[in-house]
Amino acid sequence: MREEKSAKSKRRTLIACITVFCVLYIIFALKPLGSELHLTPEWTIDMNSVSSVEEDEELIPFRLGQNMGYFTRDGKISSCMTFPFKSAISKNYYASYGATSNSVDFYSPRGEKCGTINEYGFPFFEEDRIYVFLPGGSSFVECNGDGERLWLYEHYAPVTAFSSSNGGTVAGFADGKIVSFYPDGKVNQQFVPGGSAVSVILGVDISRDGEKIAAVSGQKPQRIVVAEKNGSHSRVIFHENIDSPCAGQVKVRFSLSGKTVFYDTKDSLGIVDLSNENHPKSYSVPLKGVVSQIEESKENSLVYILSRDSGEYTVTVLEPYDHVVSSFTFKAHNAFIQVRGNALFVGKDNKISCLTVLRR
Repeated sequence: MREEKSAKSKRRTLIACITVFCVLYIIFALKPLGSELHLTPEWTIDMNSVSSVEEDEELIPFRLGQNMGYFTRDGKISSCMTFPFKSAISKNYYASYGATSNSVDFYSPRGEKCGTINEYGFPFFEEDRIYVFLPGGSSFVECNGDGERLWLYEHYAPVTAFSSSNGGTVAGFADGKIVSFYPDGKVNQQFVPGGSAVSVILGVDISRDGEKIAAVSGQKPQRIVVAEKNGSHSRVIFHENIDSPCAGQVKVRFSLSGKTVFYDTKDSLGIVDLSNENHPKSYSVPLKGVVSQIEESKENSLVYILSRDSGEYTVTVLEPYDHVVSSFTFKAHNAFIQVRGNALFVGKDNKISCLTVLRR
């Protein structure tokens, strides 16, 4: 009898202990569910359905195949032009040109002529900055808003990577050299990352303040290198070998804050977190295909990646730094993305769609 009572007592004690454990586990392990990301389609338009727009409406640039133009946030196409050979377009300027153009007229988004570039070469626009890559591929000039030459940089090796920001310009060359410039064209930094059997700069970007440079360089091994201005020298603050190197040119992009670097690798997106410059960290996000665009929203800190794998495009949405919050895939011959606030614009062949991005 005593043994039976003892067994019952032990069972009651065990049940009580299990109950207390479960209650404590629920209390300490329970976490509130994070808000979900919702992409809601707002409108879809044909890029050839041109209509008049208000003077104060923002015009957003697009290029799809051999067509380029501008559209508005509420779904109006203000212009759509076909170009036979090459084109350059930004939110400030556009131009089309042939293979042997000695001069190129360029225009505002509303079709007003801004000036003429009297340089023989290939124009490139980035916001309000105008560049021309000269014949031979190893030299380039920057022009002012009228198309007149501001400054020239000449090198013996071809330019293989190029980017600019409000803080300056950066170019990478086939011999492995990187040169950055202040907005007035004076050299800011120049160095050779080295560390590879084959020296070539495959992708490069410059931070918005012009103080940092990020580059993917070399083969055997391929490396990601981040350097910053340090007096009259460049100081490497991060470098790492890339396990899955790309064979061609690589997309490299600083975040708007300059504290994160995104770069393309084979079947993944590399990410460098520079928020603690004494201890930078690297991450990798699986990604199908080759990165075409990296866009960032100023309002919600989301980063949108457009990648292509044969005839299939994928849009991947990240929040800092490496968390995938959404993605979708579609088939197309040509595509682009643009971001304005909480609106994501996706171009697909001859259509442009708007999706509102909200947390709920």
